[in-house]
Parts: sequence; C-alpha cells; structure tokens
Amino acid sequence: MDADRQSFEAYVQTRGPGLSRHAYLLTGDHHLAEDLVQQTLLRVAGRWRRVVAEGDPDAYVRRALYHQHISWWRRRTRQVPEAPLERNDRPVPDAADAVAVNLAVRAALGRLAPRQRAAIVLRYFADLSDAQIADTLGCRVGTVKSQLRDGLARLRVLAPELVDLLEVRS
Repeated sequence: MDADRQSFEAYVQTRGPGLSRHAYLLTGDHHLAEDLVQQTLLRVAGRWRRVVAEGDPDAYVRRALYHQHISWWRRRTRQVPEAPLERNDRPVPDAADAVAVNLAVRAALGRLAPRQRAAIVLRYFADLSDAQIADTLGCRVGTVKSQLRDGLARLRVLAPELVDLLEVRS
C-alpha cells in the first residue's frame, strides 16, 4: 500500500500544475479549479492501483476531471461571469498584449457550453487528438468534431476581440 501512496504522490507532484491549468480553463476561476482538482484527485486516489494497472493514468485523471466538472455544472447550473474586454481603437503592441489575450480567451471560453469548452481545451491547450478527446469525453469522434466546429464558430461570433488581439500580437 505504501508503494501505491508514493506513486500517487509522485504523480500529483509532477502532474498537479497541468491539472490545475486544465481545471482553470474549464471553470474560469482559480478557486473553483483548485477545488475541482482536489475533488478529482480524492476520487482517483481510492482507485489508484487500478488506474496505474490499466495503463496511462493521465487519460483517466483527465476524464475524471472533466466528468467532475460536468457534475458540478449540472448541480449548480451557474453561469461563469463574463468579463467584458475593452477594445482600443489603436492598440499598441507591448508586454500587456499577452495578458489581454489571456483575459479574452478566458472570457470567451466562459461563454461556451461545457462540452464545447472541454473539447476546445483538450484540443488546443492539451494538444490531444480527436480519438483521445472522444475517449476523455466518453463520446464518438464525430461528436468531438462537431463540438469543436460549433465551439469555434460560436467563439468567432461571441468573441471577435480575439481576432483583433491576435492581429496585434503578430
């Protein structure tokens, strides 16, 4: 049992920051992200021996994180507050542009449905393939493709400021 505990603690040490980033992108809130990671790891800890025996623990933990987030979302049915981004008529490139892009991306992700947000986060931030995303979300590859397509189309409509900010960065 001690070896399982050490294995789990080592996993949390190495993958904890990455899980926190994923959780933050799903929730849009640092405190909720910390709670989400903590609850997910508590659930996974009891099954750690089986998770490691099945192979890749990252895929299992990501899926558990996603499902835990959906459970919260269904229970709370609360909206993530939208942070309006002020647009400048004449943007000037500087170090603050990266912060502006981060804020705009966070606000835009907050406007998406949970499955669309999860698909976009897993594709563009976790760099997973369609098959890996489908496995994580527990759906078919075609569903992943439609979630990505619809999510990106919705972002183009709801967050046109991202296009402007990306033009300033390049």
